[in-house]
Parts: sequence; structure tokens; C-alpha cells
Amino acid sequence: MNLLIRNATAILTGLPGSEARHVGPDIRVRGGKIAAMGALQPEPGERQIDAGGCVVYPAWVNTHHHLFQSLLKGDPMGINATLTPWLTATPIRLRPRMDEDMFRLAARIGLVELALSGCATVADHNYHYYPDMPYDSSAILFEEAEALGLRFVLCRGGGTLSRLPEGDTAPASRPETLDGYLADIERLATRFHNSAPDAMQRLVVAPTTPVHSMRPEELRECANLARRLGLHLHSHLSETVHYHDSVHTQHAMKPVHFCETLGWLGPDVWFAHLVKLDADEIALLGATGTGIAHCPQSNGRLGSGIAPVRALEEAGAAVSIGVDGAASNEAADMLSETHAAWLMQRARAGEAAVALHRGGQGEADAAATTVEDVVRWGTAGGAKVLGLPGIGTLSPGQAADIAIYALDRDPRYFGLHDPAIGPVASGGTAHLLALLVGGREIVRDGAVPGLDLAGLGRQARAAVARLTA
Repeated sequence: MNLLIRNATAILTGLPGSEARHVGPDIRVRGGKIAAMGALQPEPGERQIDAGGCVVYPAWVNTHHHLFQSLLKGDPMGINATLTPWLTATPIRLRPRMDEDMFRLAARIGLVELALSGCATVADHNYHYYPDMPYDSSAILFEEAEALGLRFVLCRGGGTLSRLPEGDTAPASRPETLDGYLADIERLATRFHNSAPDAMQRLVVAPTTPVHSMRPEELRECANLARRLGLHLHSHLSETVHYHDSVHTQHAMKPVHFCETLGWLGPDVWFAHLVKLDADEIALLGATGTGIAHCPQSNGRLGSGIAPVRALEEAGAAVSIGVDGAASNEAADMLSETHAAWLMQRARAGEAAVALHRGGQGEADAAATTVEDVVRWGTAGGAKVLGLPGIGTLSPGQAADIAIYALDRDPRYFGLHDPAIGPVASGGTAHLLALLVGGREIVRDGAVPGLDLAGLGRQARAAVARLTA
């Protein structure tokens, strides 16, 4: 599609420093890529999108999700729990009850929710696997993302150890074998993985959680296979102090150092959460270029804390943003997630402030985290940890993954002196005039063309009733 986005009020690029903003006001798209940016004149046969009054961002890159949890929001048994009891109360209790139709519906709901927030790339940490499953949950996720037109990265979770209550012998509660897990990685890599810098489909080796999901020697085998196949590695780590206790009890070391012994650090590795880190762990993550999927809303909802994102980036770690599963934040969209990331990083720095008369520096740089930082984390940062350098920024030659937000339809955004910051700083849900993925229009005027959103809601209510019956 030949396309010209015209008259944008503001453009944030996802690039660092002085390149974080572009005066535009126009962006030309050719062959699915950005061909030019500046003051451009329409060409014959070129479709135009009038972005007057709109803010243009790179489409968001979500680096950690659990799409199946889209049908587990607001579960009363887990709503007031911290992480470990919540796992038992909600996903461990309800996941075995989920059939193929429920799983597909949950994936569709989550992908639509993300698209309507301006997200083009989704990395889903799927751990819905067990021996002799009657359906292929991996294929369903790829199919649903492809049908919607989103880029999709499957982080193939699962494991050989179980955290389920002893005596639970239901088929969906059984762990996998290592041979079975590794064989499935090879199958999925052959069928789906694309190594292009702007690939629509990727595979990642992602045992659900070190210590709890696989034995050390098995995790080493996973890392060896991933690197032989050219795949990245991903998992959860240090979300709560329980991780420190577990690794100390079993291995007498800290979680990050434990991962180092397994070959699980490096620029091809990123972890979700990383809330509870010591200074030496931050330094090691930075020195190895290991990445983080920062999930501020879930970490807040579960009472886990606030990840030291700025310290990690200053140390050299790659920073990205993930929404985590909707069962632990009751929503899963990139606008509310980036709004929370902006606020929480400032709050964390302010919480650590010490008064001058007590030898501190006052608030100092407590408000140093900017909207531009957060946009960069949620776009270019995500592309970096996923190994997709062809996406994540607005500049000529990059994939035309573009979110256009209209700020003239909601009083939340009225009166902004700097409209560019509105979608992140003002919170809410800015009206998505258009979402382009590789130049293809996925969302138009706040809706997915051809999607019966009300019907999707009715299906969700019926599925929740079945799930909890």
C-alpha cells in the first residue's frame, strides 16, 4: 500500500536523545516500510491519512504476556493475593479447566485488546502445555495473531517440574518430559520461526521459571539448543523475594548468579519482572546485556514492588515493557502499562529520596524518567530484546509499524501544552485513529475492521461462566 500520513501534530520516534522527536509532519509508507519523513507532497494514487490533531508513535512492542489469562481477569479467589498464593488460586486452579475453544477465545481477546491500544508486536509466554494435549496451543496463538495481522513471538513455556498440589493427577496438570519439550522446540522452529529483522513470526525458548520449572542441567540443555537454532531465551525471574529464598535454599546463591551458571545471561536473554535485585545482580545483568520485560501494573497489583529499571539501563541492560497476563492486572494494554511505567519509575526514585539535612540529595532526579524514555522502552527497547532490529522506531527504512492517536475526542487530553506526551502521561485510552503493521491497516478509527466486538464480549462472558461453573 502506498500511503501518506499527513499533518501530524507530534511524532515520537522511539529513538534516544535529540532524535526522540521528529518535526514531520508527514510520513510516507512504501512496500510496508517507512520511505520518508518530513514535509512531503502527496503523490498520484497515494492513499492519505489526515493526522491533524493526532500524535504518532511507533507501534508498541509487548515483550511479556500470558494471553490465555484473558479469561481469568478479576478472579475473586486471587484478587487480593500476592504472587505465590495467587498462582495457586487463579492460573493453576483454572488453567486445567480450559478447553481448546476457551484457549482460542482468550488469545483472540488479548490480541484485540493489545491492537486497540496501538500494539503491533506481541511476545506471549505461553505455558499451557501438557503431555498428549488434544490441541496445539502454539499453532492457535500463531493463527490468531496472523488472522489479526500482528507480529507474534511465541515464548514456548512449560517445564518438567510441577508446582501443582501433590496428588493432582488431572491430564492438564502433568509436567512434560525434557525430550518432549526439546522436540517441540525443534518442531516449532521449523514450522514458524523467521529470522528476518522484521519477521512476523518468531520462536523463543522459554521454560516458565528457573528453579520451579526445570532442573539446572535441563535449563543448560535448553540454552544450548536455543543457541544452536539461533533462538532467544526468556523466562520469569526475581519477581518477589520468594525467588531469592528458593534459589538460596536450593543452590546457596542469588537468582541472577544462578542463571549465569546455566548460560542464561546475555544479549539473547531477557527476563520478565526482575523486581528484587541486589546491586551486584544489576551490575551482572548490565555487563552481559541481558534484558528485562518491565511489567509495572502486574508487579503493583500483586504487591511485588517496582523494578529498578533506570538502574538496569544505566548498567547496560536492555529495557522493554510487557503487560503480563491479564489475570494479574485485570487489563493487558500497552497504554495503561506505559502510563504506569512512567509514574512508577518516578515514584520509586521519590520513595528512595533522603532529605538534605539527613545527608541526602532531596528529590534530586526523582522525576528524571521521561515520557520519551517510556516510549523508547516500549518500542525500540522491545525490538532490541526480541532481536527484531527492523521494527520499533520511526525512521526511513524501518517497518511501518505505526500508531496514530487522535486526542480531540476525549477531554482527558484537552488542554495539553505538549500533545506528544498525551497517550502516556494522561493515561486513559487515547482514540486509535489507525494502527499500521508493516504498512497494513489493522485498526481503523478505533475499531478492528470486520470484528464484532460486542459479540466477542458475549463469548467471553459465556466462557467465564463455563470456566467457573
